[in-house]
Amino acid sequence: MPGAPRLCPGNGPGFFCGHWTSSYLCLLPVMEELDVNVSSSERFNVAEKIALLTFISAVILMAILGNLLVMVAVCRDRQLRKIKTNYFIVSLAFADLLVSVVVMPFGAIELVENNWIYGEMFCLVRTSLDVLLTTASILHLCCISLDRYYAICCQPLVYRNKMTPIRIAVMLGGCWVIPTFISFLPIMQGWNSIGIIDLIQQRQFNKASNSTYCVFMVNKPYAITCSVVAFYIPFLLMVLAYYRIYITAREHARQIRILQRAGAPTDGRQHHPDQHSTHRMKTETKAAKTLCIIMGCFCLCWAPFFITNIVDPFINYTVPEQLWTAFLWLGYINSGLNPFLYAFLNKSFRRAFLIILCCGDERYRRPSILGPAVPCSTTTINGSTHVLSGCSSISKFLLLFCNRPVPV
Repeated sequence: MPGAPRLCPGNGPGFFCGHWTSSYLCLLPVMEELDVNVSSSERFNVAEKIALLTFISAVILMAILGNLLVMVAVCRDRQLRKIKTNYFIVSLAFADLLVSVVVMPFGAIELVENNWIYGEMFCLVRTSLDVLLTTASILHLCCISLDRYYAICCQPLVYRNKMTPIRIAVMLGGCWVIPTFISFLPIMQGWNSIGIIDLIQQRQFNKASNSTYCVFMVNKPYAITCSVVAFYIPFLLMVLAYYRIYITAREHARQIRILQRAGAPTDGRQHHPDQHSTHRMKTETKAAKTLCIIMGCFCLCWAPFFITNIVDPFINYTVPEQLWTAFLWLGYINSGLNPFLYAFLNKSFRRAFLIILCCGDERYRRPSILGPAVPCSTTTINGSTHVLSGCSSISKFLLLFCNRPVPV
């Protein structure tokens, strides 16, 4: 209809123009909008990109090298292979290694370049792997806590009956199979996007900057199911297990004090049951503290993400994108954090890492490094070597640091 106002294409409500001025009045707001969108499409300037790439590269490199070191250490060290818990630790390291190789690099490229260039199908695959590996990690930690519960809170015979090789294999298989039911299956079938497809499509494309994003949004049923299975149930089991371990550790500490006050022999020349019990209680208590710290770091890294994941659908998906990105990468950092926790808090791993980084263990067996050969007696309890008596000061230091017996 001549003379009637019409909505300018590409603009929101309120931009109208008459038929005789359409060329000018419509072009001006469109150009202004394009300028704003183009300028806002650049998330980071050059200096910020360099700093971000440096940080992300350090995280990825730390995760790759650290988790490889854990896997190689357990494979090469016979003492580490004897400890059943380490089978879960190796499997956990493998999951974290996959995160650092498969998931993190592509996420870093999208974050820095502000564009996803690998297609919709690979976006689904990457997202599925992200969910699978994240869930596998926390399930491994849950299994580790159960293993430590049986080892510390139960009698040795009960532990051997509970943690049989077959049961360990079943638990490891469950850590990898269960996550597929909340990752590849629902994501590839599109169950997570039922009811929010339009919203996802709006966030996938930026016409102004001609950018595409790998957007992963979840509806309420999937958010609840995924978060409960992947985080809240395992977290509850870990809290209960470590609470019981804490109570048992306090009792062990009280018994150790009683034995020390009673003047139990500690020279190592007589191996009384009380002495073996004392060493066992000390070893198991320290192991429990180490694993509690590892679990605590995991929860600090991933709890913000899973809390946001379950809250966002109920507040109409209004959580800022920057907050999502920060919480996600905080969780990724955990993949590179665990190996360093093992190195600093676990003497057996520290010894194995030292041997690997120093190109073999032959150099640590040379008497010239240990000083004059001095008769030295040691005992091994639960895979840990303890100095008993007759050791030189240099030998004691290396034994305490490397947890390795010195040849007579």
